[in-house]
Amino acid sequence: MTPYDAGKIDVAVIGAGHAGIEAGLASARLGCKTAVFTINLDAVGNCPCNPSIGGTAKGHLVREIDALGGEMGRAADACTLQSRMLNLGKGPAVHSLRVQIDRNLYSQTMKHCLETCENLELRQAEVVSLETVEGLWKLTTRLGAVFTAKAVILATGTFLGGKIFVGDVSYESGPDGMFPAAFLPDSLHKLGISLRRFKTGTPARVLRSSIDFSELEVQEGDEPTVPFSYDTETPIENKTVCHVSWTNDKTKETILENIHRSPLYSGQISGVGPRYCPSIEDKVVRFPDKPRHQLFIEPCGLHTEEMYLQGMSSSLPEDVQIAFYHTIKGLEHAQIMRSAYAIEYDCCDPLQLDASLEFRELPGLYGAGQFNGSSGYEEAAAQGLVAGINAARKIQGKKRFVLDRASSYIGTLIDDLITKGVNDPYRMMTSRSEYRLVLRQDNADERLTPLGRELGLISDIRWEKFLKKQEQKQGEWKRTLSTVFSPSETLNQILVSRGTSPVTTGIKLCDLLRRPQITYEDLTEIDKDRPQLPEAVLESVEIALKYEGYIRRQTADIEEMRRVEKKLLPAGIDYQKITGLRLEAIEKLNKVRPENVGQAGRISGVSPADISVLLIWLAAHGAEEKEEASL
Repeated sequence: MTPYDAGKIDVAVIGAGHAGIEAGLASARLGCKTAVFTINLDAVGNCPCNPSIGGTAKGHLVREIDALGGEMGRAADACTLQSRMLNLGKGPAVHSLRVQIDRNLYSQTMKHCLETCENLELRQAEVVSLETVEGLWKLTTRLGAVFTAKAVILATGTFLGGKIFVGDVSYESGPDGMFPAAFLPDSLHKLGISLRRFKTGTPARVLRSSIDFSELEVQEGDEPTVPFSYDTETPIENKTVCHVSWTNDKTKETILENIHRSPLYSGQISGVGPRYCPSIEDKVVRFPDKPRHQLFIEPCGLHTEEMYLQGMSSSLPEDVQIAFYHTIKGLEHAQIMRSAYAIEYDCCDPLQLDASLEFRELPGLYGAGQFNGSSGYEEAAAQGLVAGINAARKIQGKKRFVLDRASSYIGTLIDDLITKGVNDPYRMMTSRSEYRLVLRQDNADERLTPLGRELGLISDIRWEKFLKKQEQKQGEWKRTLSTVFSPSETLNQILVSRGTSPVTTGIKLCDLLRRPQITYEDLTEIDKDRPQLPEAVLESVEIALKYEGYIRRQTADIEEMRRVEKKLLPAGIDYQKITGLRLEAIEKLNKVRPENVGQAGRISGVSPADISVLLIWLAAHGAEEKEEASL
């Protein structure tokens, strides 16, 4: 290989998965000359695991990405096969959209988006080395191209040091039989980056015509559908259905008889797997009393006969896979097109990063997605967006962009990674947020679109639509406060039929909607003066009315949290010199290097007593207050 000078760029993004896509687009759209490198152009936006976007808490992330001006929501809407809103039987804080997507179409859509983006070059090349030279970054590809960049974003997914396992067979590989990034880990080690091994897996794909659907439960999509993106105006059509089946005693028996052949239990796999998405052999071993496990049979696209077996990932040998899949109703004669596999890969310890996702000790180098120890397309895309924004802003001499826990699930995700670290692949869940009633998916635009506009990622047309929606919400809120209904037989029939008490005096519309049993739809017959408003506006107003008291209390908690977040900790503080801190706290604080007292309090091993010591120390040494906003 003879190296040659391939030119200078502002931002280099290594990887074109979900993190790399959002990072590259954000950087380029903010005016930086950006290059996105991928080992295989056919794998841009690939979905090597499940062919879906969204899900519990993950749907919130997609809405937030879209509200800030990211791409994932628009692409998911354009490629939807089936749309479902999850958790509708629970409160609005946990309602989350999930869609089945056409996997190949999604990849093509994202690839074309990158190809047509101004300021962005998409290039098939394996980056094999990375080094810093006089404040800049030098990247060398396997074919000898040497690029000089002002900032670099590592979004390597599961390619970095990737290794596939199927039974006792293992080999170096990226997902879906792609080449791995085999050389870059050595370069990262030389930079002083701490890496660890994580593992994930995927189930087999089977031929549609070999499945017996006759006795399977059909899972229809929702009607009407709801889009992810605030830009999507054309109604989304459900084009297909999914099916549900279950494992049984024979499945369990087949797996347990061959468990010694699993690389998970033979010691071949050293990487730590995702706690909340275990393989089927893990489920059988960890939950021995559970008689059966559910699986979903989902299409991979309209123009492919591959079907995905959600919930059935495995690293057992191929012959064992065939045997246990054939024990399941509907799959007795299933023909496997792609075998299930586990994949090990390198990722960094995210405690090395700050809230902008920049390495504290390596200015201009950022991490995003599974490289940071997370799992999931949505978590990756969210981090990619933030890393891309911050890389561009650093180059442009602007303040970094940081989202706190009270602003978004994105802020919660990043804060968890950089303060708590990860022992296994991190998955976003609604329970991870203390402020989930405020951080609903229905108000993501209200929370984040003004920030996206200030950043420069929200178009004039989108901004005008946003302002109109906010005006409609404010107008409808005022109308509910001023509209009074007299007691009537019609009104009381509605109330009694919904299981709530009738009225004998006039009652405001807002007070009717505050009743848990009553919705806007219930009041259509008597609410004759209701303006023609989008369903999203009515939904938002109704939720705000029903949960007004809870939201007020949570808002007070947020104000207190932000008060503590303003108490900055000096960058060069030596915690060993602060009398009263416990040894564990000293060790953790010196490792994580929190930026403020709020972050310090969220570090595992730092107790409330340690925080009191820090507050006393800051008071004695003149605490600095953080005046900067999110931008």
